[in-house]
Amino acid sequence: MISRSLREGFRGVSRHWAMSISSAIAVTITLIIISIFIIFSWHLDKFTHSVESSVPISAQIAPAYEAAADEERIKEAIRAINGVNTITFRTKEEERDFYINSYDSEDARELFSEIYEGDDNPMLDAYYVTVNSGAQLEEITAEIRQIPGIYKASYGEQSTVSLMEAMFNVRRFGLYFVIAMGLLAVFLISNTIKLTIAARQDEITIMRNVGATNHFIRAPFLWEGVFTGLIGALAPIGLSIWGYMAAYRQTGGILFSNMFKLSPPDPYVYYLAGVLAVLGVVVGFVGSWLSVSKYLRWKR
Repeated sequence: MISRSLREGFRGVSRHWAMSISSAIAVTITLIIISIFIIFSWHLDKFTHSVESSVPISAQIAPAYEAAADEERIKEAIRAINGVNTITFRTKEEERDFYINSYDSEDARELFSEIYEGDDNPMLDAYYVTVNSGAQLEEITAEIRQIPGIYKASYGEQSTVSLMEAMFNVRRFGLYFVIAMGLLAVFLISNTIKLTIAARQDEITIMRNVGATNHFIRAPFLWEGVFTGLIGALAPIGLSIWGYMAAYRQTGGILFSNMFKLSPPDPYVYYLAGVLAVLGVVVGFVGSWLSVSKYLRWKR
């Protein structure tokens, strides 16, 4: 009888540890995926803001307002608009040269140089304006158009808006994916705790009969969930720190171009490690809380 009880006890402990380990592994896999998406989403957000702030508004000056006094007045009017970052002036000659040099063919450059020489230059003096936030591009462009002396103001219009919207949708998808993976981890831990509760129903019944409160009964399961989540977060933290630092060293912190730069590992990887640790603890706690609270419906 005793040996049978011991075997059953060991079997129960083994099942419990197996379930806890499988739950921790599930959390580990989930947090690794979440870590990848956090890194991707963070840098996509940085890249988006970099693109938004670098998209210039071209404000061409009408020929009748090319006097120095008029152009200075227009510049001050643009500077007074809320959200304007930098203002750069180009003469019509500089605009012409920029346009001609945009051609790869030397023959084309020579041809247009002859056509647009002297009074035949169709270009206009222009101000190039960058803004603090891409969300202000349309509004600021509309305000610049209202300034007397502005012939035309544009920033790429629909193509730029489409690019911003595409990046926003990718970021939003990444956020939804991270939330979905977090809910999956909660579900896995919740089921593990449910199995643990089912295996320890007799103990819970005895504790209730001797007057234990729901809080007293719930506490060990909550701690178990927290530790399961924290242990599951250790591997993702280590892999994220090592992987990110290795990627930064290999690329020199630059992907594709200078516009897409990786954040310096110090302190970024430590912030990331903190986020993953907190996610592991929160996921473990919530999963445990849901399971135990559903079982302990009545309160003393």
